[in-house]
Amino acid sequence: MSKIPIIIEREFFSRVKKKSFIVTTLLMPLMIIALIVIPVYVAQKTDKDCLVYVLDENDYFINKFADTEKVHFAYPSGELESMKQRCIDGECDAVLHILSGSQSNQANLYYHKDPPLSLKGRVTEQMDKILFDRTLMDTFHIDLQKYEIIKQTSQSSVAAVQIDADGQERASMMLLNRIVGLICGVLIYMFVFLYANQVMRSSIEEKANRIVEIIISSVKPFEFMMGKIIGVALVGILQFAMQIVLAVVLLFGVQFLLPTIFSETTVAGPDVASATAAAESMQIQNSSLFSDISAFYSFPFTTLIICFFIYFLFGYLIYASLFAGLGSATDNETDSNQFVLPVSLPLILTIMIISMEASAQSTLVKWLSIIPFTSPIAMLYRIPSGVPLWELILSIALLIGTFVLCVWLSAKIYRTGLLMYGKKVTWKEIWRWVRM
Repeated sequence: MSKIPIIIEREFFSRVKKKSFIVTTLLMPLMIIALIVIPVYVAQKTDKDCLVYVLDENDYFINKFADTEKVHFAYPSGELESMKQRCIDGECDAVLHILSGSQSNQANLYYHKDPPLSLKGRVTEQMDKILFDRTLMDTFHIDLQKYEIIKQTSQSSVAAVQIDADGQERASMMLLNRIVGLICGVLIYMFVFLYANQVMRSSIEEKANRIVEIIISSVKPFEFMMGKIIGVALVGILQFAMQIVLAVVLLFGVQFLLPTIFSETTVAGPDVASATAAAESMQIQNSSLFSDISAFYSFPFTTLIICFFIYFLFGYLIYASLFAGLGSATDNETDSNQFVLPVSLPLILTIMIISMEASAQSTLVKWLSIIPFTSPIAMLYRIPSGVPLWELILSIALLIGTFVLCVWLSAKIYRTGLLMYGKKVTWKEIWRWVRM
């Protein structure tokens, strides 16, 4: 009778009952939700409406600053000191003093209470634009009305539109797709090595404590190895599922407690039409949370989650089987480091390649998404930008086939290395065990 279920049960419950499992399961969703919600909440609360008094010593900037949704400009008369006092009294939020003469391109922004962090940038941006326009008119002696016509007709606008396989058009968010793909790739890397490393450390610890000698007297080495791999895999699946459920519950809780946190739209400029269109497209108040997510992202969000789970599972199984075999060949973690780096190098190189802004549709990234040792990261990087179905099926099929091959190789190493003590094993010797 196979003893694999017994080993799985032992590995599973020995890890699930640890306090570290409960703590990480609870803290990870809290950290993720905090990173998403807190910056948005703080930005909306601190980015308040501001009234800025403009004092221009040259009278050139008078009535030339454009009001935005959050920043409004006024041009009262008076001296600088009286303006400062009015700011202290709360009549305005800041005073913009533009210097005279050759220093007309310099200004001081006086405030009593801290203004929003974006205020200085918004004022500087408008000043730069006004000064640039004046320089052009003074240099080429262009009439003001003609210059305004030239500005309106010479401004371009390029919209990125993605075409799917059926020829349908949809708005494309190339930068967002890359960021989402990169984050998914890095998360896969972290999860795969987190759990695969647990298998290797467990093998080393039990071998160092001589516990393995008692266990294999009644359990075959292959059953012992597979029980460890599957047991830790079930721990990872359980933790992953619990974190997703908890994260969704927290999102609903945040939306219930702070119903306007995602519905408010912050606009950095005067383009009110685009802001209205964006707000209408979101329709947050009239739709569910999941429909909002699907409408926001330009790729099938459900497909990404399913593929994330598949590539995490089989990516873990490949590297866990390799780590289990290599861990059985060493007596301590120091000796195991010589094997960990070569095995983990494919994933490390993939992270480096996609981090250097490599296109998700480049030939190199396509091949990396097919090769089983790099596909858990590269394919997750490609999915938000679109992947043909046949490439996805081929990648998953090769991933499963490679897992079977790695289990067969690791089993050969495991049965020999498990009882090998007091000898520093080399790659040459491991290869000899495989060929036995």
